[in-house]
Amino acid sequence: MQLVGSKKSQRLEEIGEGSVTLIPVEPEDMWHANNLIGNEDVIKAHAIRKVTTESKTGSTSSERVHTDLTIRVTSTFFDPAASQLHVSGTVIVENAFVNLGQYHTLDLELNRPFTLWKKYGWDSVAQETLADALKQDRDGAVAAVVMQEGLANICLITEYRTVLKQRVESTIPKKRSSRSDQDSGLKRFFDKVLSALTQSIDFSDPRPLLLASPGFVAADFKKHIADQGARTTNKDMMAIAKQATVVHSSTGHLHSLNEVLKSSEVTSTMKDMKFARETKIMDDLIDRIRKDDGRAWYGTVPVEKAVKEGAVGRGGGVLLVNNSLFRSQDIATRRRYVSMVDKVKEDGGDARILSSDHESGQRLDVLGGIAAVLTYPLHDLAEDDDEDDAGDGEEAEGQEMII
Repeated sequence: MQLVGSKKSQRLEEIGEGSVTLIPVEPEDMWHANNLIGNEDVIKAHAIRKVTTESKTGSTSSERVHTDLTIRVTSTFFDPAASQLHVSGTVIVENAFVNLGQYHTLDLELNRPFTLWKKYGWDSVAQETLADALKQDRDGAVAAVVMQEGLANICLITEYRTVLKQRVESTIPKKRSSRSDQDSGLKRFFDKVLSALTQSIDFSDPRPLLLASPGFVAADFKKHIADQGARTTNKDMMAIAKQATVVHSSTGHLHSLNEVLKSSEVTSTMKDMKFARETKIMDDLIDRIRKDDGRAWYGTVPVEKAVKEGAVGRGGGVLLVNNSLFRSQDIATRRRYVSMVDKVKEDGGDARILSSDHESGQRLDVLGGIAAVLTYPLHDLAEDDDEDDAGDGEEAEGQEMII
């Protein structure tokens, strides 16, 4: 994502909010834009509008015109597979083609600028989201294939989200069939997976590749890639095989990606990447919850109490918040979570906003979307006389769950 000018460089007098003008330059930027844009924000972007005109004789004609539209956002829809973002709302600045109050959906495009005004200003979480979007030195995305005989899930793990690029299924004869039938079936399956992998993920720049499966399926697939590269003298294919790391998983289904990211082979080679660090933090949190030592809490009510008491500060305190909580349409709810993030940072703790599109954020979502590791133990935080006023505090009361 590229920034044009500064937050204060543009201003609509009737809105009175500082703006940013941004240019998405890669598909990942659409995900960042989706996190930045909230309901009631104002966005100005390029649009194609169908305009119908009527002649003096009563005949009508229509044409598509290119224009810039400014809308107040009512909803967004992000397609993670295609990395497309659609922003819907009502027009607040009329022009020759649209009237005030008309409804329109903007399709944000790569390499086309859009301008964003935040309805409630740029709080610390919005600023951090913007900083992440503008970060130029992002870690390279990791390709992963979680597979078993006849099934493969091809994923791309970026710093902020996990994208399922393609799912491959193929029928392989059972072991009671002849050995040659089974081998040919497995080869056809590997050919399909390799074709899907190279078509859906760009390996022109070297990137790590994780191959995970129960048994020897992943190791056999790695050998298949190397053999194909040697047979066709394809150096790129041989490089893919060389960069591949084989790890064990219990199944070939997508949920097994969680155990893959926790494996020692992955953590040793990718320990500096953001998703690997967050996976480790989630593991530490869940271990502490199991120990029930008073240093790990989840749910809005107990975590908020711990933050207010300064127990999530310098010396190991970590606040984990799912980014979906900051998309609340209730501004008071959003400010509640923002204030917790700000308080933890003031106290010297580590406040991390996890992506709901990533494995670690999905695990946090099971815990109510918010959790904390405390610098010292506190007990009975879930007992609060004001739980009825706590909004989603009901989720925090139930500390019994299977993890």
